[in-house]
Amino acid sequence: MNTGHVELARAQQERWETAYARQPQLHGAEPSAAAHWAAETFGAAGIDDVLELGAGHGRDALFLARQGFSVHATDFSETALDQLRQQAQREGLDDRVTAALHDVRDPLPPADATVNAVFANLLLNMAFTPEELRGLVGEIHRVLRPGGLFVYAVWSADDPCAANWQELGGGLSVHDGFAGRFFDRARLDELTKGWQAIDTTPYAEGPKPHRMWRVTVAKR
Repeated sequence: MNTGHVELARAQQERWETAYARQPQLHGAEPSAAAHWAAETFGAAGIDDVLELGAGHGRDALFLARQGFSVHATDFSETALDQLRQQAQREGLDDRVTAALHDVRDPLPPADATVNAVFANLLLNMAFTPEELRGLVGEIHRVLRPGGLFVYAVWSADDPCAANWQELGGGLSVHDGFAGRFFDRARLDELTKGWQAIDTTPYAEGPKPHRMWRVTVAKR
């Protein structure tokens, strides 16, 4: 990773840490639409444990735990994870939810082929270089068992708000100090090449609906 990429990654970590500190439950208490889909999909597959990457303050991790899943949640914001832990304890879910500080630019902690399901809502949109993004998906593939499921959601390149973001280069854009990436179908297909495709669905979410993609793939 070159110096510019390191500086961007550190700046984004600080930006998110500050945002969670200033506004607890930054993303609200309601689970994402992708989490509802993940719960149905994982449940139908007989999966009862989930690794969530980029969990933030835990709205989706807590929802999955309420549905009976054991959830190991990770994020690179300790402030967000503290909020997750406190809420899990208040709800009596701390036996189903664990939370660990981890930057997904580093290798994932689980051993090869030991994870049944991975969930990530909006994580892949964050300020990753193309190489980091491919590396992350490769790590997810590594830790999943054969047949294991990966469900994720990302911003669509068709979302009108994309026009308000300033290009940074390398497919990244920035708005209000937050850097990210928008995805079209071709980029999604390229990212999970070699996986078994199960579902790729465009949808809209939020009070001012954002256009999104929901993707479900399985490790062959």
